[in-house]
Amino acid sequence: MKNIAIGLLFSILWSSASVATKFGVRSAAPLILANVRFFIAGILLLSFSYLLGKDQSFRLPNKGEWKQLALFGFLNTTLYLGLYVYAMKFTTAGIGSLAVSTNPLIIVLLSSWWLKRRPRAEEWFGIILGMAGVGVATYPLLSDSHTTFTGITLLLISMIAVSAASVYYATVKWELPNLLINGWQVLLGGVFLLPATFMFADFSTTVWDETFWFPVLWLSLAVSIVGLICWFYLLRIDTVKASLWLFLCPLFGFFFAWWLMSEPITIYTVIGTILVITGLYAGQRTRFATKNK
Repeated sequence: MKNIAIGLLFSILWSSASVATKFGVRSAAPLILANVRFFIAGILLLSFSYLLGKDQSFRLPNKGEWKQLALFGFLNTTLYLGLYVYAMKFTTAGIGSLAVSTNPLIIVLLSSWWLKRRPRAEEWFGIILGMAGVGVATYPLLSDSHTTFTGITLLLISMIAVSAASVYYATVKWELPNLLINGWQVLLGGVFLLPATFMFADFSTTVWDETFWFPVLWLSLAVSIVGLICWFYLLRIDTVKASLWLFLCPLFGFFFAWWLMSEPITIYTVIGTILVITGLYAGQRTRFATKNK
């Protein structure tokens, strides 16, 4: 029951990020919202880690680890979250949540190139279903300006960036605790994003009201800290079973978008979500079967 509760909490928090972002960009430019979130989450994670970490693994990174953290932070925070937040200006929260669920499928493609691992037939099938699902769910939203091709393009690039970050993460033999890795990569990613924020963000239109601060604090505390702690816990218990909780993210994401933002749920939404979930299962079916054996 404890693992189920933590899994549900992870799915709810993770899928809430797109809605929180949509609210936040009403009061601030996307890059400003992203930078404030990154610095709050990074500083809190590092402070918590260094103040309460008692063993020798809670130390400052060495020279080689700084390079690894910098590259990971650039891919996972600067590119992925920076572009994702910006894309929320041009697409719906539901589509943003659905797009995030395609990460495991894109990881399969990148792994085949980066790690020289040939995708299996069922993985190709899952990729095709997943991308078709996003296309079906997006189609009716393009005609009424709820979603634009700019938003979809930015989402696609951000998904490629986070998938590349995941593949890179898997290739590194990390010696730092997960909390320190996450804290440093978020903080460094925020630093790398600062030049773009100062160059392109319009600070004069920022309203520092509750519509800005509540989403920022939710994204920093609930999603970046509590959500990731839940995810790391699930990964330690069982990596394969942990990935099953990603299947719920599109469902919760569209529910929150409909409930909190009155975004439309149509037959295209339902069919697209079913295709993505089926694609995710098909793409990871071999892993599930191997684990069961």
